This record gives sequence, structure tokens and C-alpha cells, in this order.
Amino acid sequence: MSSLDHVRSSGASNDIHPDDGIVSHSPALRDALDRMRRVAAIDTTVLLTGETGTGKELMARALHRRSSRATRPMVTVNLAAIPEPLVASELFGHEAGAFTGASQRRMGRFEIADHGTLFLDEVGELSSDMQVALLRIVQEGEFERLGASQTRRVDVRLIAATNSCLEQAVEHGRFREDLYYRLSVFPIHLPPLRERREDIPLLAEFFLRQLTSRLGRRFVDIEPASMERLTAFSWPGNIRQLQNVVEHSAILCDDPLLRIPSCLLAEKQAAAGATSKLDAAVHGNEQRMIEQALKETEGRVSGPSGAAERLGVPASTLESKIKRLQIDKLGYRAKA
Repeated sequence: MSSLDHVRSSGASNDIHPDDGIVSHSPALRDALDRMRRVAAIDTTVLLTGETGTGKELMARALHRRSSRATRPMVTVNLAAIPEPLVASELFGHEAGAFTGASQRRMGRFEIADHGTLFLDEVGELSSDMQVALLRIVQEGEFERLGASQTRRVDVRLIAATNSCLEQAVEHGRFREDLYYRLSVFPIHLPPLRERREDIPLLAEFFLRQLTSRLGRRFVDIEPASMERLTAFSWPGNIRQLQNVVEHSAILCDDPLLRIPSCLLAEKQAAAGATSKLDAAVHGNEQRMIEQALKETEGRVSGPSGAAERLGVPASTLESKIKRLQIDKLGYRAKA
């Protein structure tokens, strides 16, 4: 039996958790899974921490699915992807005429998630004013829509996530200490893929199995040398990056035995170097690196040749940093 056939036949094993969508037999992830199962049925606020691409949204969905609110909606908000002036409206809603362009009343995400679960991703990106507003609703369950005087109440189970160190943000005065303690009642840390290398073959085969139906082709296995390269790689983008590499390779490969081009991983490793430098830089160096990347890409942030890829960060995260540092990305665009 090939390793891919083993994955096909092991859906009910301890390695694959089909109800949660989680694929693992790693001791490094076992603690996170145990903590998830312990807290899922309780309405405690959970803070998911871990690098980008470690599966925080997947863990949030597992928490919701195992909770008493499973039949109610789960609403997901990526705070880094929302322009700062619109965050309050997005979360709390607004009345008609509350601001320019608000032509009609709109419910916010908290109201939509009432009696269900609200997942706030990249919560560390909130402004200080929005941290105050979030603290109130976490503590009291109360808020007002923009432009309204009526106080509303909601019953929401809150799950927050961050890929940054909130403790450090608290120390530097960028994140409220009282909000941090409200959000981190029950923290769950998701380890990076490089700390659970035994899961890499299982995950790669799982992703390849998913691709067989989508691509209309059958792959029998992954070439042993390619699997060795996958296992040895550092995976700065974690599970999301592994899935990307497997899919990229499957599209290029005409054989039933999947081969991972070594040049593909070399490109990813080059991006990894930029990622670690960006994460370790102080704000001045961070701004210089972002500006240099924008210069090299003529102001292009996203896409296969954009600044975000060069720096090894999600485009939404880079947009947030550009906004925070007040960098004029339009000034780097090529003149016609």
C-alpha cells in the first residue's frame, strides 16, 4: 500500500480528525488539541496564538463545531484586512446617515454572530480606540451601532487570534493590558510546522488526495526524494505554504508520482530569509525594508511578484504595516 493509499484509508484513525479538519499525529500539536477539546463546550474566551499559516482559523472552527453553539453562526473577521476607519462599522454596525456613504442601516458582525461564535483574527492590529470598544463588549456584552444612541446586547462566544506577541505589545504600550487578560482567559498555542516535522508527509499526502478530484487526475504517491526535501524545509509559511507548494507542484507534474521541483523550495527559502529579518527588525528598519520592497516592486503589494511575497508576509499584514507607518505606496508606482 502506498503512503497516499494509507491516508485514504485512515480517515477514522488518531492521525486524522475529520470532524475538525485537522491532520496530525505530532506530540507538538497534541497539547493544543487537548486544550481545544477541554474548552470547546465552555463559553470561555479563547486566544489562539501562532505564526501565520499554522491553522488558527481551522482550530477556531473546531472549537465552534464542538460547542453548544454549533447550530448557530460562526462569523470570521480578519481585522488586518479592514481599513481602520471602517473597523467600528464592521464590528458594531451603523445607522443610515452615520457617516458619508452610510445610506442604510447595517448590522455589525457582533449582531450577526449573536448566540453563535465570533472569530477575530489578527486582533493585535486593533487601534487603541477600538481596543476600548472591544473591551466594553467583552466585559459587558453591550455596544451601540455608529450613529445610534440605543444600547444593544449580544450573547457571543469570542475567539481571538494573533500571530504577534501580545505580551510584548502590552509591555510597549501598544495593546491594553486589561483587554489582553480578557482575551487570553484560555490561550492555545499552535506550533509551527518545523516543530512537527513528522506531520509533513501526512499533510502533503492529505493535500494531494484533495487535489486528485479537483484536478481530475490520480496521483499514486509522492516521490521519496521530494518528500525528503519537504521534510527538511523550514516552512516559514507553515501549513498554508506546504499546501501551496503541493498544489503548485501537482499542476506542473504530468506523472502519477508527484515530484516537488527543488527550485520551488529554493524560492520559498529566499523569501524566508526576508521574513525572519522583517520580524526581528525594529520599526525604523522595518519601514526601510518595506519601502525598499515597494521600490523594487513599483508599489505592488500583493500578487506573485509583490512586496508581500518578497518580505514573506501576508498581503493583508503588509497593508496594515504600510498604513501604520504612513508609507505612501502610490509614490512607488511606475510613471506612465
